[in-house]
Amino acid sequence: MTSERPDTAVPTATYRLQLQPEFPFAAAAAAAPYLASLGVSHLHLSPVLQAVPGSAHGYDVVDHARVRDELGGEEGLRALSRTAREHGLGLVVDIVPNHMAMAPRHNHALWEVLREGSESPYARWFDIDWEAQDGQVLLPVLGGPLGAEVGNLRVDGDVLRYYDQAFPLRDGTKGLPLPQLLDAQWYRPVWWRLARTELNYRRFFSISELIGVRVEDPEVFEATHAKILQLLHEGVVDGLRVDHPDGLADPDAYLQRLHEATGGRWTVVEKILADGEHLPASWPVAGTTGYDALRHVDGVLTDPAGAGELLGQYRRFAAPQTDRGGQWEATVRRAAYRVLSHELAAEVDRLTRVAHRLCETSPDPALRDRAPWTLRTALEELLVRLEVYRPYASQDAASVVTEEAATQARLAFVVPEEGGAVDVVRDLLLGRAGGDGPEQVEFRTRFAQTASALRAKSVEDTAFYRYVPLLSATEVGQNPGRPALSPEEFHAYCARVQRDWPATGTVVSTHDTKRSADVRAALAVLTECPQRWADVLAEVTRTGEGVPDAQLAWAAWQTVFGLGPATADRVGQALLKHVREAGLYTSWTEQEPPYEEAVAAFLAAGPCGPPGAHVAAFRDALEPHVRANVLGAALLHLTMPGVPDVYQGTEGEYRALVDPDNRRAVDFPPQDAGDKGAVTTAALRLRRRRPGVFGESATYAPLSAEGPAGAHCLAFARSGEVVAAMTRLSLRLAEAGGWRETRLALPPGRWVDALAPEREFTGHPRVAELFAPLPVALLERTGD
Repeated sequence: MTSERPDTAVPTATYRLQLQPEFPFAAAAAAAPYLASLGVSHLHLSPVLQAVPGSAHGYDVVDHARVRDELGGEEGLRALSRTAREHGLGLVVDIVPNHMAMAPRHNHALWEVLREGSESPYARWFDIDWEAQDGQVLLPVLGGPLGAEVGNLRVDGDVLRYYDQAFPLRDGTKGLPLPQLLDAQWYRPVWWRLARTELNYRRFFSISELIGVRVEDPEVFEATHAKILQLLHEGVVDGLRVDHPDGLADPDAYLQRLHEATGGRWTVVEKILADGEHLPASWPVAGTTGYDALRHVDGVLTDPAGAGELLGQYRRFAAPQTDRGGQWEATVRRAAYRVLSHELAAEVDRLTRVAHRLCETSPDPALRDRAPWTLRTALEELLVRLEVYRPYASQDAASVVTEEAATQARLAFVVPEEGGAVDVVRDLLLGRAGGDGPEQVEFRTRFAQTASALRAKSVEDTAFYRYVPLLSATEVGQNPGRPALSPEEFHAYCARVQRDWPATGTVVSTHDTKRSADVRAALAVLTECPQRWADVLAEVTRTGEGVPDAQLAWAAWQTVFGLGPATADRVGQALLKHVREAGLYTSWTEQEPPYEEAVAAFLAAGPCGPPGAHVAAFRDALEPHVRANVLGAALLHLTMPGVPDVYQGTEGEYRALVDPDNRRAVDFPPQDAGDKGAVTTAALRLRRRRPGVFGESATYAPLSAEGPAGAHCLAFARSGEVVAAMTRLSLRLAEAGGWRETRLALPPGRWVDALAPEREFTGHPRVAELFAPLPVALLERTGD
């Protein structure tokens, strides 16, 4: 291994490691030699700053000025960096600018705010509405109403304790009787259920344990980024992944400030792009973390005709229990209304208050006489009709809050004059009314932040669990309403990425994907045999006894098909999360034990019981086609434009469900990476050895196969020096008679198989010969 410092400008490929107390910096350092041998250029670390003790993910930061002690502290991180350098590796680190942990005992800045109130020098750190709740911060920490829990609150010196939680006492209040003492604090402990409607601080989505940070304030930015910037400037860290920029007040301004502070280091943002949405061109970043790439890799592996037929089978199987008859857009809309009235009710209340205040104080008569309920209804109707996560300052807001959406929103009002509230709200959002003062800016900011939280909660955390004809399409960045993409769409996407964002990140599995790439690859095969899948389900659910609901049953059987052999506990935990996120019969906050017990009994007797053997046998019969998808997805990911991020353990076949299942510890090196390991290693080593072929000045050119099965060969050339080719829809291919005389026209030159150097090709080789050993091929040009 080389001891030279790697070229840290742009990685050739990164490898994501999930750090936690059981896998600290020292463990990452021990894995560095193996990871370097794979061919990656950088290790991609989950958050490294001080987090809540015991945190398994690190996104609950409590101190931005310290590297996390449980991982080995700053010296441990520096030691990891040195070890990585010795093996030619750099470090990319995940940062969390949007929020901190609502854990006063560990979060000093928050502790001071709760002790000193709005006059604390740290008060500007947190996004708190001090005008609400009589100037107190509402803390939803009690297990029941105050009257039932007051006996569990006790004063201990200068601290108020509630079981293992601790809160500071305001100076001069510790001698007061408990009722008066509680009223005298800068905070108010309340029953956790009140968070839904009463909360007065911004949080991460609907997670009250994470409080929003006002990183738009220059002083807050400096304080919360000083340590990371120090590590960057001292060469300990080389690049950044920015978590959830959509939660920020002004992502445009934040990313510009970060770009200037880092000196332009390689930075990608966890921006989820809706189908057809493009990253703002003005953002000074390398690109996204790569969920848009996942969408295109998965989409091109999915059979469009079969996906439509599968949807029909789903509707017949699950009707009438499918949400609105199995219509994707209707499912999203219904989920959004529910989220606004439940999880995000407090956020909508705050937004409504700002809108009403603007109308009441406006000198413009057109804004006056707007009842709060009409403004709230208008806001809700516009929010549920946004087709992207949020508007940005650098965009034309009218392209997001469209006139079409406003026209539909007006239909919610019976009285036309009341429907005028839609125009008032839209004009405020577009800057057409009310001026451009601080409150107008706050209104637009709050709307954007609420919109992003709504999109995430209604689509990813609700609709994805209600609309389940094809589970592989219910993935971050995906569009379940249009799960399949043509090869032409895939090629067009790749060409645009190479032109506009050549150093963007790409992923197919992450710590946030609901199913790993290999599970989704197996599920995609079902679109090639929807009738056979329906027949299998008819066999295993013949009696219908013990099925809590058909929609859940469909999802459960697909889960065990995609996952393959697994313990009942793993499947059970994922399905329990599924039904609670769906919120149709049970939820996280309103749990229904009888229904959840029925789900567990169904799993034990069905998918995880003897009938599950039928599904396992069906999967075994399709194994060659599952393998083709698994290898094809890996090859596309590692050779398409952008910088691939390999999630821990996925260099070999990796089957995982939603977190925490996908954050389990992995072995380094894996015991047997198989064919996928060979493909992954060959592609990564080729990228590192020839970075110019895949880099910012590289080219991307689709290649066409000619012959009866040409549509089943997806191929492209990178810079005229590397060719990647994979088998697409292999089951349909086999049913149609195989490759026969189909040939692939290679660019001029002599081409060597990167997986088997003894194999060489020129001209127009037969595709059957090209794919003889594996359903994929990676070729390198070695001469004219």
